Amino acid sequence: MDNNKKILVLGVGNILLHDEGVGVKAVAKLDSEYDFSDNVQLFDGGTLGLRLLDPISEADHLIVVDCVRYGHPPGTLYRFSIEDFERRENFKNSLHQLDLVETLAFAEIIGNRPTTVVVGIEPENILPWGMELTEVVQARLSDMCAQVLEEVAAAGGSFRPKIEASTEHPSERIV
Repeated sequence: MDNNKKILVLGVGNILLHDEGVGVKAVAKLDSEYDFSDNVQLFDGGTLGLRLLDPISEADHLIVVDCVRYGHPPGTLYRFSIEDFERRENFKNSLHQLDLVETLAFAEIIGNRPTTVVVGIEPENILPWGMELTEVVQARLSDMCAQVLEEVAAAGGSFRPKIEASTEHPSERIV
C-alpha cells in the first residue's frame, strides 16, 4: 500500500435537489462512519466547479462521487474513468461533469491531473426542491459508499470503522 499517494474523495452535488446531492451525502456518511489513513482526504465539493482546482490538482488520485444520469433504472451504480466521459459524445449526464472535465483539463495545464474515477448512481428525482434522497437512492447509499471504499483501497488508502462512543450514561459509570 502506497500511503504517499494523496487520495481525494470528492462528493459533488446540490443537496437541495433530492438525489442530486447524493455525492455530498455519501462523503458525509463515509466521514461519520470511517477513519481514513492520512493520505485520504474527504471533501464536500458541493457545486463549486472550477473552484475545486486547488484540491484536485494537489491529489494523485481523485474519486468523484456523484449522481449520473445514464438511462438505467434509478439506484443503478456506475464506475467510470474520466476518460470514459471525455470519449462520450453526450457526456453531460450529471450537472457537474462538464465542470469536472474542464477542471481536470486546467489541472493538467498546471502540471497535475490526478488519476480519476467517478462512482455514480442513477437518480430518481433531482427536481424540484427537497433535501431528502428518494427511497431507491437512499437504499443504495451504503452500496455506493462500499464502492468508494474499494476505490480508496485500490488507490493505496486505508480505512477502518470508527469506534462508537460509549452508550452508557455518565451517571451509570462505576468509579
